[in-house]
Amino acid sequence: MNIATGILSSSSSPSLSSTIFTFTLRRRFFLSSFSTSYNTRIQSYFKNTISMHPSSSSSAAASLHSGTPASTIEPIASSSVAGEPVTIKENNNKPQKQHPWLIVGLGNPGKLYNRTRHNVGFEMVDAIAEAEGISMSSVSFKAFFGKGCIGNTPLMLAKPQTFMNASGESVGAIVSFYKIPPKQVLLIYDDLDLPFGKLRLLPKGGHGGHNGMKSVISHLKGTRDFPRLRIGIGRPPGKMEAASYVLRRFNKQESEELDFTFQTGIEAIRILLLQGFDKSATYVNSLKVVKQIQ
Repeated sequence: MNIATGILSSSSSPSLSSTIFTFTLRRRFFLSSFSTSYNTRIQSYFKNTISMHPSSSSSAAASLHSGTPASTIEPIASSSVAGEPVTIKENNNKPQKQHPWLIVGLGNPGKLYNRTRHNVGFEMVDAIAEAEGISMSSVSFKAFFGKGCIGNTPLMLAKPQTFMNASGESVGAIVSFYKIPPKQVLLIYDDLDLPFGKLRLLPKGGHGGHNGMKSVISHLKGTRDFPRLRIGIGRPPGKMEAASYVLRRFNKQESEELDFTFQTGIEAIRILLLQGFDKSATYVNSLKVVKQIQ
């Protein structure tokens, strides 16, 4: 018997005591090796788990001390990839309500004013409604009214039927009822100071002598901080008064030019709702400048 290893030598004769001694040493060696390997693997596992989910381990520890079941403690973060935690919103955090856009075209009601220059705002809204599949058949807040979406952004279209000079009665009521922030109220109307068919998108401003805009500003408690899309109708020829000129109808050539203007306006509205005011203004205003250079 080799005492150091517990293995019988070939020269020694087997005996019961030596056999028991050998078996005991081998059993101790096996258990010692298994225990060391097992402890190493367990420690490694928990070490990796704690490093990947520190918040979960702290929650579990807290539950052990407090007596609260670990399953009732919600983690504040989880990780799809080790070392890159992803924030999880708490259950009581409700998603913020998205306010719709309100797009208003200004004009005068009735067939008498249909296709006149002063009603170009109405026509722009009609073009948007047709392009986006929005019905304008309902009447609400003293206006022809429609609801729809562009992408995932909700919007409402309105054509006040109060006559131009009282447009604010309708616009103010809609804004108040739906609690729409001014920056999401777009007014579309005619502008004598822009060349015919040109568009200009601005974030805010005054009324510029436009009676419809005067009424809207008044009914929005004096605020002028809302965007507006102005459509140029040009200056009256000769000595014609502006009041008479804005009630004139478009001729065939002007109607064809307006079709292009409306298509540009529709695209500008889509960019506005989906990508923001700045990109829409760049698209509209730079396009206008390019066309003027040509």
